[in-house]
Amino acid sequence: MKFTKTAAVLSAAALVVLGACTTPTSTTPSSAPAPSTSDGGSSAPAAGGDLKFTILPKNLGNPYFETSTKGAEAAAAELGVTTELVGPAEAAADAQVQYIETATQQKVAAIELSANDQTALCDSVKAAQAAGVKVVTFDSDAPGCRDLFINQATAEGIAKVLVEMAADQSGDAGEIAILSATANATNQNAWIELMKTELTASHPNIKLVEVAYGDDQDQKSFDETQALLQKYPDLKVIVAPTTVGIAAAARYISTSEAKGKVWVTGLGTPNDMRSYVEDGTVKEFALWNPEDLGYLTTYAAKALVDGTITGAEGDKFEAGKLGEYTVGADNTVLLGDPYKFNADNIGNFNF
Repeated sequence: MKFTKTAAVLSAAALVVLGACTTPTSTTPSSAPAPSTSDGGSSAPAAGGDLKFTILPKNLGNPYFETSTKGAEAAAAELGVTTELVGPAEAAADAQVQYIETATQQKVAAIELSANDQTALCDSVKAAQAAGVKVVTFDSDAPGCRDLFINQATAEGIAKVLVEMAADQSGDAGEIAILSATANATNQNAWIELMKTELTASHPNIKLVEVAYGDDQDQKSFDETQALLQKYPDLKVIVAPTTVGIAAAARYISTSEAKGKVWVTGLGTPNDMRSYVEDGTVKEFALWNPEDLGYLTTYAAKALVDGTITGAEGDKFEAGKLGEYTVGADNTVLLGDPYKFNADNIGNFNF
């Protein structure tokens, strides 16, 4: 699957709290366990030397990161790079520090990191860089202490796709509502304000009747969905820009008289939303393809190691099947626009 590349760049904070990559918190173990190695992720060494990359997601056993690792390993096989997947069992602020230190001691060429905490990791990341290790963050950034960040999508891109889906599913007219996370969620609020601007500018026949808040709690989001339907009997679409909210709203609609009359869309994961797409509750929703995210991260890391790019704005590199990418501001590479999932393609994804 390919994304359309855009030129905009998003601050990392706008995406970190999305449920697709949210993991439980735990205390950091007193000592790092022996690194876990991915199965089948290695390939023949590159000509002129054996390049080894360490892949360090927030935690192991997470379907989202298993999917991104699949893409990273596919790219490594194409590039002749050996990969090793390591990481904590659970995500915690400093749970990745010892894995970064071990990779540095092993003199790997690059670390591909989804940061649990930018502050707690910076010292170890800087030490890795001082030892000559290239550090590329993906999914969750550590600004100021990495060489490059591979970003999933932009705030503008997210708002645009949410409005597009709402317009398509409402017939570009009538009442819609937004079911958000918390009232003070920075990323949610940024997307909602951009949605309001887009609705006013391009969809004058759509009326946003309310922004409700489920606090990213399943039961509260479920209850808020019921309240919206009772309050607005002519409602056509509920847009939930949160993976918890969209799943809860779809669950309520799926067994209510509103099924087939009120559509649920927003940001979700295929595994959470599959049954609702298959039973006709949900026509389409969006997120991004983490397999492509991992694939692009490995190509970017290889370009840094080779010296093809330095991470400076304007640098260009080829990323295999995804084509050419350009480094944007703040040493950031944008994967592309959010990806729309529907009945035609949801069977291709498992996260």
